[in-house]
Amino acid sequence: MLLVTMMFLVVAVEHGAAQGTAPPFPSQSGPENTLGDQSDSDIWRAIRQGGGGLPGSSEVTDGVLINADGVWWSQLRRPAGPLVRFGSIGIATVLAAIMVFFVARGRLRIDGGRSGRMVARFSLAQRVVHWVMAVVFLLLGFTGLLLLFGRAFLIPIVGKTAFSIIATASMQAHNLFGPIFIVSLVALFITFLRGNSPSFSDLKWVVRGGGMFGGHVSSGRYNAGEKAWFWTATIAGIALSVSGLVLSFPDVLGTHDLLHRAELLHAIAALVFVGFGIGHIYLGTIGTEGAIDGMISGDVDENWARTHHDLWLDDMKVTKGGAADGRD
Repeated sequence: MLLVTMMFLVVAVEHGAAQGTAPPFPSQSGPENTLGDQSDSDIWRAIRQGGGGLPGSSEVTDGVLINADGVWWSQLRRPAGPLVRFGSIGIATVLAAIMVFFVARGRLRIDGGRSGRMVARFSLAQRVVHWVMAVVFLLLGFTGLLLLFGRAFLIPIVGKTAFSIIATASMQAHNLFGPIFIVSLVALFITFLRGNSPSFSDLKWVVRGGGMFGGHVSSGRYNAGEKAWFWTATIAGIALSVSGLVLSFPDVLGTHDLLHRAELLHAIAALVFVGFGIGHIYLGTIGTEGAIDGMISGDVDENWARTHHDLWLDDMKVTKGGAADGRD
């Protein structure tokens, strides 16, 4: 009787398999049974939240399949994310403000026009340090903006393949000139620190808007706007340098957590640096008549000095016995 029953079960199973139906008893294969009391969704949820496993090395982080801490950064950094969106709005606002100011106010002219008498302002060493930093700033700023905004603005224009080439070249240039930026920043700080300390005349300059909307405002060697640029460049430059070093040597200096925050700091500091830098470039070139002369030849027109830095000019004439020589 037992033998007949077993034969009947075998025939029934074979018949069911041939008909494409399930056997009369539950299958012992599948994730629900082989993985115990956890389903696939439970397992992947734990992985997404940073759940660990058994790593094959001594590194603790090697046991984490998905770094959940990076999710916030990927969302922040994506082409439609807040970093790209607000960063582009910030840069566009600076450019728009410059255009509006230029249309409304025009170029800041020298009171009384050029006198033809030149005053020494910057030494050769100061000009070399300035222009080295300027070139490095332009290279790093351009490549950095490509890396930050390229996916959002360039891919729709040039396509993914062309952008990958551009991005790779930008990254290589960025890494190459990064160390030069650090050296240039230190040299710039040491060279131009003198005269950039806050003074009481800076408050008057700020209250009267620097004379940009009319009227004369006295100023020393550097006005409050130039001092603000100097200290902003210094602080933002330090932030860029430190975060850049962390990103360049992640295995030595950084953890996953620190790397994400360093990259965020790097992006914000770069946007601040670029925003102020655009304003500085405008005012130092086409925005102010005669301003660029000091960084090309080292000399400025005496009327320009009296218009923008009269306190410095008077001090130079006193200390140099009537010969205004403002070079250190």
